[in-house]
Amino acid sequence: MAVAGGLGVLQGCRVRLLAAYFARLGPGLVTRGSGQRLWRTSERRCWPSVSAGSGLSRSYGSEAKGDEELRVRYLEEENKGIVVLGINRSYAKNSLSKNLIKMLSKAVDALKSDKKVRTIIVRSEVPGIFCAGADLKERAQMSLSEVSSFVSKARTLMNEMANLPVPTIAAIDGTALGGGLELALACDIIVAASSAKMGLVETKLAIIPGAGLGPLFLIQNLDPPSVGGTQRLPRAIGMALAKEMIFSARVLNGQEAKSIGLISHVLEQNEAGDAAYRKALALAREFLPQGPVAMRVAKLAINQGMEVDLVTGLAIEEACYAQTIPTKDRLEGLRAFKEKRPPRYKGE
Repeated sequence: MAVAGGLGVLQGCRVRLLAAYFARLGPGLVTRGSGQRLWRTSERRCWPSVSAGSGLSRSYGSEAKGDEELRVRYLEEENKGIVVLGINRSYAKNSLSKNLIKMLSKAVDALKSDKKVRTIIVRSEVPGIFCAGADLKERAQMSLSEVSSFVSKARTLMNEMANLPVPTIAAIDGTALGGGLELALACDIIVAASSAKMGLVETKLAIIPGAGLGPLFLIQNLDPPSVGGTQRLPRAIGMALAKEMIFSARVLNGQEAKSIGLISHVLEQNEAGDAAYRKALALAREFLPQGPVAMRVAKLAINQGMEVDLVTGLAIEEACYAQTIPTKDRLEGLRAFKEKRPPRYKGE
């Protein structure tokens, strides 16, 4: 009887766990008995209307004057469904400032509930640099209250980036150190040029990786939070290799990063300096034809399944699979297969 009671408690915990997972499918996402998916338009951000073309950009934040610090591009034509977040702080080596964190957060908040988005690419629009980590000059001017607010926002950004419901790709064509690499680690896939440099170098400053905030805490004589690099790097490459990288503050090139599994693809840099971005775009194009609902629940199943035991992970997989059964997309996939034509998925 005790065993049976214990199993009942365990099953109850798993039910609550699964309910929490599906609550993270995306703001405003609900299902009806028919499998119809509804989006509460009141929770979606308003985006300026645009005309066709892949070179269009939007920016967030009134502080960005002239060249926007973050360029958000909805690609069109054969790339429709791909969104590019281009970091553009050339004068500060794309370092993470309060304004850049604010703009990234607003962009991510809008993208997570936009059902037209299929894949997101994070890249730099500054040659030779992805992100140099924290903006030290700005950090030196922060008060303690500003420190607390900034840390909270930065941690939220990293988590929200990791929890975006669609595939995300980081394209590293230059240097990614500290918070720059942590931003890439929050993405599903990382691709890099062979000449790129990346590492978590905070131990050189007698601190640890913590959402890219190491130098900030050094200046303020505070303890950094143990989030970001110390948690995502071991999950990406294994505990021993992650410890070696962090303990040594080692900086790797693209080939070395590929050899330990930190990145998925390494490319020889081209004359334009955007080899990693071009590869990321090619990968994103491979993702576009697939069923949008399936992509979202597949990502959810993988991410959440990796954080629990195998039995619970399989239960999550089963529940995620069940979400695809009543969809119109599944029926469209069967019809397209029977009629020997490409499917026309609508995310329903």
